[in-house]
Amino acid sequence: MLVAAAVCPCPPLLVPAVATGAAPELDDARAACLDALGVLAASRPDLLVVVGPDPEADPGAAGAVTYPEGAPGDFRGFGVDVDVRLGAGGARDGAGARALPPSLAVAAWLLQRADWADAPVEGLGVAERLAPECCAELGRELAVRAPRVALLVMGDGSACRSVKAPGYLDERAADFDARAARALGAADTGAIAALDAPLAYELKAAGRAPWQVLAGAAHTASPEGRLLYDDAPYGVGYLVAAWS
Repeated sequence: MLVAAAVCPCPPLLVPAVATGAAPELDDARAACLDALGVLAASRPDLLVVVGPDPEADPGAAGAVTYPEGAPGDFRGFGVDVDVRLGAGGARDGAGARALPPSLAVAAWLLQRADWADAPVEGLGVAERLAPECCAELGRELAVRAPRVALLVMGDGSACRSVKAPGYLDERAADFDARAARALGAADTGAIAALDAPLAYELKAAGRAPWQVLAGAAHTASPEGRLLYDDAPYGVGYLVAAWS
């Protein structure tokens, strides 16, 4: 069953080497992510599953791609020579595994920064356009993978909060992000499940599907939630929450 969850944004800019001169602007977000990971460690899980958006996942097929512990990732596509591996398995595991998508590579970096060694780790990359009901089903399947399951859920809010945002300014974006923030902060699984998938896609809110996977995993858990960070420093909604 689900015993804890952490919700974190997944911009590669969280990695200081990628952010370079802009690194201090996300210091508060990084600190909030580490606090959320502390909640996961305190829950003493038997398994940690990292969930994030994956451009390789096909919404018309399985809708998700699995990644074993030790799966490799890097940030060379963002101009820096930084390598990561998923979880504590390091080079011993993950041989031959496909490379992590950016969202899970950021998660691997966060886990590495937190010295995660509290439970085995697996990754699940989710198609951005996966239907809400399919997300919920994935979540229910994850929740029974072990007696005590924790989720690290990676995903951004809308990318349309300002004229300089990747998706330019959309007046609907602030309200979408506010509703998502309230739902994640309150661990309101019904409100998360009700987030509008087509609108989320229009607003480039890549976190919608992973958040709805979390809602499915928590459908019988009745967790308590805390919102630890809520900002849009680059016109993109970044949210951090912890559920226990």
